[in-house]
Formats: sequence, structure tokens, C-alpha cells
Amino acid sequence: MLHVENLTVAYGDLTILNGVSFDLAPGEWLMIVGPNGAGKSTLINAVTGGAPTRGRVLFEGKDTRAMKPHELARGIGVLSQSHFVGYSFTVEEVVRLGRYAYAPTIFSRHSGEEDAVRAALEQTGLYEQRRQNVLTLSGGELQRTFLAQTFCQDPKLLLLDEPTNHLDLVYQKQVFELIQNWLKQPGRAVISVVHDLSLARAYGTRALLLDRGQVVADGPMDRVFSDEVLNRVYRMDVRAWMNKMLDQWKEA
Repeated sequence: MLHVENLTVAYGDLTILNGVSFDLAPGEWLMIVGPNGAGKSTLINAVTGGAPTRGRVLFEGKDTRAMKPHELARGIGVLSQSHFVGYSFTVEEVVRLGRYAYAPTIFSRHSGEEDAVRAALEQTGLYEQRRQNVLTLSGGELQRTFLAQTFCQDPKLLLLDEPTNHLDLVYQKQVFELIQNWLKQPGRAVISVVHDLSLARAYGTRALLLDRGQVVADGPMDRVFSDEVLNRVYRMDVRAWMNKMLDQWKEA
């Protein structure tokens, strides 16, 4: 579905990504992990054309730079970690914006739009709140609203940049389980940037480990999350730290 070849992002003399390459197949959930400053979010931006790049990004065999914006939007959806909302739209109105790429003109609607909007609202548990002002939502409800907007867009590939970074545990669980269910439909794939290695391991099918803009490891979770690889990249005993955190929850 996605082929990234020798992707490089540089701003003047500062290189953020250096020769990153990987492939993604339908049904996969790729977790992009690595320490701060590794280039994780830049990689998401580069895949969608939001950063100046060298190299190639092919989506279903097509160079993304040659694709029209509406064509790219029908194939790839993006959910960021936070959203600034300064308008009093309802939940339904925000979700409906996900169909923009399918409208024949700016102000028109198209066949199937109502079904798509309702399905996205129901899928994310927001149908009863569809007429609520988004300015009154909690952080978790707002993130679910924008996730519903992305689902309404009906992409084949979903890109997530720290989608639960500022959310409470219950909302982290909700968002990741919603994405997990979305992925069960054939012909879909997900790429997530995550800091939490436990979440990455719980939901990912494979991982891409970055450090200082370069790929350190790419493959099945157990291979990428080996002690030797993680300790070298994070410069600490990762397993010992995780076990120490877990020990706090063990009953005496």
C-alpha cells in the first residue's frame, strides 16, 4: 500500500530525516517509536507532503507528489495529537468535513454523504452528541470527534501523530480500540507515532524505530523491541524500567 524510499528531510544544514525507507501492507499497524528528536512526527508530515523532502513516497504505486489533493485525501487520513477549535460547530458539522474530498463543488453534497456521517458518528459513540457544540466537549470527546471526521473521510491509510498524548487512560483505551476495530476492514492500514512503548506493543503489528533521523530497526514487534536495540537507542535499561513501573501495581 505504501512504499517510502530514501526519504530525507532537511532545513538548511539541519537534517531531520536521513534516508528513511520502509513498506506498509494492508492490515498492518506500524508503530513509529524512538526518543524525542528522532524525527517521528516529521516522518508523518513528510509522507503527506507537509515537509520538504528528497526521496519517494508511493501510495498504491502512485507518487504522492503527483496526486491531486482530493485524490490523496480519499486515500490517506491524518489525525494529529491536538486540535485548536475556535468555532462553534456541532459535532456532526465537524465530522461532515471529512467528506469534503468527495464533494463535486465546495458547497454541494454528494450521494452517500449522510450514510457516511452517521456511520462515523455511530462507530465512535458520538451519535447522541451529534448536535452538541464542540467548544463544550472534553479533550477525549474532541479527539473522538476528529477521529470520527477521519473515519468519515473513508481513507485506506490512517496516519496518527500521538493521537492520545494528552488524554486520560479511559480515552487512550477508547481511541486505540476504535482504531483497532477500524483496521479490521480489509484493505486498510495504520501508521502511528507513539511515545508509550506499552501502547505500541499492545496494538502494533510491527514497529519502526528511529534515532536521530535514521532507521535503527524495522520489523516484528519482538525483534524491534529487543533489549539490545531498545537499550542502545534509549540509552537506558528499558525492560528494567518497565518492570519497575509494573511492580508498583503488584499486590503485596
